[in-house]
Amino acid sequence: MINPKSRIVCQFSCGAASAVATKVTIADYGSTHDVRTINALANEHVDNRRFLADCEAWFDRPVTVLRDTRYGANIMEVFWRERFLMSRQGAPCTRILKRRLMDSWKRPGDVMVFGYTAEESDRLDDFRQRTPDRPVIAPLIDRGFGKEDCKAMVERAGIELPFMYRLGYDNANCIGCVKGGEGYFRAIREDFPEQFEALCRVQDTLGPGSYLHRNRDTNVRFSLRDLGDGPVRRNEKIPACSFFWPKPTSSPALDHTTASAATSIARTAYAKSSEI
Repeated sequence: MINPKSRIVCQFSCGAASAVATKVTIADYGSTHDVRTINALANEHVDNRRFLADCEAWFDRPVTVLRDTRYGANIMEVFWRERFLMSRQGAPCTRILKRRLMDSWKRPGDVMVFGYTAEESDRLDDFRQRTPDRPVIAPLIDRGFGKEDCKAMVERAGIELPFMYRLGYDNANCIGCVKGGEGYFRAIREDFPEQFEALCRVQDTLGPGSYLHRNRDTNVRFSLRDLGDGPVRRNEKIPACSFFWPKPTSSPALDHTTASAATSIARTAYAKSSEI
């Protein structure tokens, strides 16, 4: 039972699942609770803004858009200033451009709405195990809705799916999400060469500590610039970014010493790269 005085907060990520989770939550609790919907700007495809506007009309209420100002809501800015792309605790872009915003916006007692689908029940179980004191609801899991169900519901509402979905990608994350595998980045290299090159330039400057992938035979990390030919996987399963996740208990574990000495070079590389 949710306290009637608690705000219910939906994270709308401009994806089909979060859209349906928000719509269902408003239907379930909109007349009894203060239901808020939030979104964070980052380096997503511009069509996500169109999708957000369409969904606002579907929800019949506005979406609160949070925008980081310290890093300009730009993942590239985060990478060169933080001097790494990924660690065992996750990606700095998610922590800074989404979770930190949420920390400044949330209130004690807020109930969070997760857009996890029926295929992601393990993620919900893991979250609840790690943070048993944080109240959350997952309406899609409760109803048994899968990702394809959510896409169909959005389309039945007369809303065109985000452009990234229409290209065949699994979600509408930032273009060139650092959580992606080799097949995903081959697709980004084909579809968004400027964004791919911008990430390559960051890795050129920051060095091996910023490399995302390993050679399966040698176990040696390699850069995106050295990504070879192979399968192209636009539909690779990549977790959608979330405002909500337990805070890491330790600092990033990757070696960033090679990047530390190159910050000024990184600024130049970033400035010359195409804007994402």
